Amino acid sequence: GEIACRVMKTCKKMGIQTVAVHSDVDSSAVHVKMADEAVCVGPAPTGKSYLNMEAIMEAIRQTGAQAVHPGYGFLSENKEFAKRLAAEGVTFIGPDTHAIQAMGDKIESKLIAKAAKVNTIPGFDGVVKTAEEAVKIAQEIGYPVMIKASAGGGGKGMRIAWNDEETREGFRFSSQEAASSFGDDRLLIEKYIDNPRHIEIQVLADKHGNALWLNERECSIQRRNQKVVEEAPSTFLDADTRQAMGEQAVQLAKAVKYSSAGTVEFLVDSQKNFYFLEMNTRLQVEHPITECITGLDLVEQMIRVAKGYRLQHQQKDIPINGWAIESRVYAEDPYKSFGLPSIGRLSEYQEPLDLSNVRVDSGIEEGSDISIYYDPMISKLVTYGSTRAEALSRMEDALDHYVIRGVTHNIPLLREIITHPRFISGDISTNFLPEVYPDGFKGHQLDAESRRELLASAAALYITAQLRSHNILGPLRVSSAPLECSCWELSVELGGERHQVDITKSGDVFTVKTDGGTVEVCGQWNLASPLLPVSVNGADRMLQCLSRDASGTIVLQYMGSLFKLRLLSQRAAELDSYMPEKVSEDTSSILRSPMPGTVVAVSVKPGDTVAEGQEICVIEAMKMQNSLTASRQAKVKSVHCNAGETVGEGDLLVELE
Repeated sequence: GEIACRVMKTCKKMGIQTVAVHSDVDSSAVHVKMADEAVCVGPAPTGKSYLNMEAIMEAIRQTGAQAVHPGYGFLSENKEFAKRLAAEGVTFIGPDTHAIQAMGDKIESKLIAKAAKVNTIPGFDGVVKTAEEAVKIAQEIGYPVMIKASAGGGGKGMRIAWNDEETREGFRFSSQEAASSFGDDRLLIEKYIDNPRHIEIQVLADKHGNALWLNERECSIQRRNQKVVEEAPSTFLDADTRQAMGEQAVQLAKAVKYSSAGTVEFLVDSQKNFYFLEMNTRLQVEHPITECITGLDLVEQMIRVAKGYRLQHQQKDIPINGWAIESRVYAEDPYKSFGLPSIGRLSEYQEPLDLSNVRVDSGIEEGSDISIYYDPMISKLVTYGSTRAEALSRMEDALDHYVIRGVTHNIPLLREIITHPRFISGDISTNFLPEVYPDGFKGHQLDAESRRELLASAAALYITAQLRSHNILGPLRVSSAPLECSCWELSVELGGERHQVDITKSGDVFTVKTDGGTVEVCGQWNLASPLLPVSVNGADRMLQCLSRDASGTIVLQYMGSLFKLRLLSQRAAELDSYMPEKVSEDTSSILRSPMPGTVVAVSVKPGDTVAEGQEICVIEAMKMQNSLTASRQAKVKSVHCNAGETVGEGDLLVELE
């Protein structure tokens, strides 16, 4: 939906009427409301709707559509779809069929790139048919190797193998993912370049032999081969390397008579050697950052080229004006493998569009559902500045002002990435996340000063709420905060530790003493608002309060991450110490689903003995397969799921003895 909305905005600007296609679960989606007409093309599963070519062709005939913009994903790089459109005299807003075929097949594209004198990665140029053949080829190339879908993209059907066993496993998962995502299970193998940067060049070509490169995008921050944060330009490239990469990208585009917007992806090593990775024959997810620094509307350019117009610009006209950064905001839990899908309804949703030089490309609104059927992206948050530091500062503000309730999201991870010293210095590679967070992402780590800030802010918020309750209830009702009182002693629990907090109030200023320091908190809070601007020791902060309850528990979003605090009066804290603790569940003998999805395979049955690390079952969510393994050696007591069933997050799958 997000890319459909993006295309429609440009169409409206150009005076072009639009038709949206949608599945039945998307009937009230934003892109459906935005279009002039809408046609349902089938039920929720992608194979029956957005990949259902016959239904989409029928929608085109029914509405008399003259052109189709395929967006990205689904049929955007499907040569059969482009052929069928051509046969019916409908314009495909993208490259010609032969370019899609040549570049869409990673094996063929590599051969063409070699012939066009584009630098390529050493590897096997044929299709790998069996797991054993994959092992043999991997041994010849030398580990590590990358196993990937020939027809694929977007990180689907892609695995890195460091030994024979991982090659066999990677072959199995990659072929299954490739078949379900692209309907094509062919795989290829190439040398994996350790510690590389992923830098891509945006190209734009017309049907008259003209082609331009529109500078680069740095896309090295990734998880599971999918991009998380992108920026343009790259901090790493000098003018000579940029030009060499741009010229090779244009050589490749011209070699396949490319026309439209496209992206040539490169891996760049520490010595600035660059190797062709693949060409995406469509608009990229991260195209807005290129639009920010060049001033071009890429969707408009695609439509003009499809109509047969010549390019309006020459290479010397393409500038690098300022710096742009894009954060992909996903409905994902970043604490699980840097992001496992989350589903739910957006109960509250507020984009930070009141900030300057902030752009949000989204296809959802408050009340929208994030389902297991489609990609869990909520939006693309883009900030722009005259310098990188300015763009980063705006991104930090935008993430703090972004309100998302109802689903778990990855803003904690995004904010930690863009404020990390390594990222700020530009010292990044595709291994950034596993290197910076070797034990997984744990959220913002509090130092002594930020802990005091958080405790003081929570205490000030708690007292503000108590005073408001007193004012509303009136003096006749008993209140825990008498009106004449201006100093309080609280016990605040954070992360299993109790902190003594003394707080006094004068006007709008709270003076808080805790952990051997004094903090001044100033803020005129509207407790009904999701955003709580506050000044802490003179520094402006934006807090979000996700929940408050009568037991004194407050959940605050601070520095992007969520913190659960419990605030009690000294007397209540003394009495609380007598309360029995709830015994936590023994998780070593049970396996629960870490995310909502579909069970693809169950590898065990009751009575089986499993080793530590052995696969128990495979869950597919948002078109990605995830292998769940045993945490210890044990006997299987019972199995609570079957292949083909849908499971929710936290559902019991298997019990061990």
